[in-house]
Amino acid sequence: MNGSDAKWTIVGQGLAGTCLAWALWRRGVNFTLIDRGAGGSSRVASGMVNPVTGKNFEPSWRIAEFLPEALEFYADVESRIGGQVWHPFPVLRLAGSDKEWRKISNKLTEPHVAPWVIGQVAAPAGWSGAVAVRGGGRLDTRAFMDGSRDFFQQLGCYQLGDVPFAQNRDGIVWCEGAAGLLAGRYGPQRCAKGEILTLRADGWDKSQIRIGAGGWLVPQGGGLFKVGSTYEWNELDEIPTAQGRARVEEIASRLGGAEFEVVGHEAGVRPILRRSEPLIGPLAEGGWMFNALGSKGSLYAPGMAARLARWLLDGIEPEPEVDFRVFLQQTLADEAF
Repeated sequence: MNGSDAKWTIVGQGLAGTCLAWALWRRGVNFTLIDRGAGGSSRVASGMVNPVTGKNFEPSWRIAEFLPEALEFYADVESRIGGQVWHPFPVLRLAGSDKEWRKISNKLTEPHVAPWVIGQVAAPAGWSGAVAVRGGGRLDTRAFMDGSRDFFQQLGCYQLGDVPFAQNRDGIVWCEGAAGLLAGRYGPQRCAKGEILTLRADGWDKSQIRIGAGGWLVPQGGGLFKVGSTYEWNELDEIPTAQGRARVEEIASRLGGAEFEVVGHEAGVRPILRRSEPLIGPLAEGGWMFNALGSKGSLYAPGMAARLARWLLDGIEPEPEVDFRVFLQQTLADEAF
């Protein structure tokens, strides 16, 4: 396989582009993966997978389908690049008020929630309730993308560079993340900036992900943790702020404790068109898109890449809810109404 006679060009080596490259490689298809090397939200992300999310304590969209696909995919990548990228963890969901705990505890036996519940556990001091959730973990996004880049570079499939956007470029799949959405290429975007801290806290519990206080705490190994995150819809840049740091430090104090050292502060823009649900599909004037992974790219990117590869290579269209053409039609209809 060599990029010099590539049939497909993938623009962008975030989670979407990297997973699509692996999906094409698995099929023995020639491609070139081109990236600007500018970073992006995939490198900033915690890589967390939390099966049951949000204030309403609901399973992530279609997680029973996408999580097994992701776990099989990451295990295969690990065997190819010779290093671990997926780290499984139970998730401790904490309730900060009696009202929140009632909402969570009332759902523990519901059929769509119960398979993910390990059980109630004693709540730490200052919390109204706690439940352990199975199926969680984190993707080491930098190790995944760096290891994948090196693998494809050795095969001659990777290039450092940029490709100006043009819809009439057949054979190109645009995996640009937030940059493409902010440029207005796919309709009204709902991107959100998030700030994350990396902390050193040797005495904290390293055995689980903690969710609560409007944020999360994810062990990284070696006494390090990532904690986040903020949501900002107006200033969509990758510049860390003092306000963002202060907010995330509040989350860290609540979830971990008062004793920690900040060793990193990063910001990224989540690529969102509608919630954190991805979209794939052809563009009207040629070329393809794979975008809108939101804050759950580690969960959805492998399965979506497989669907897109089947569409590109076999003509098998995916379910309408992930088809960008359907999304665009609905968006235009809503705007007309």
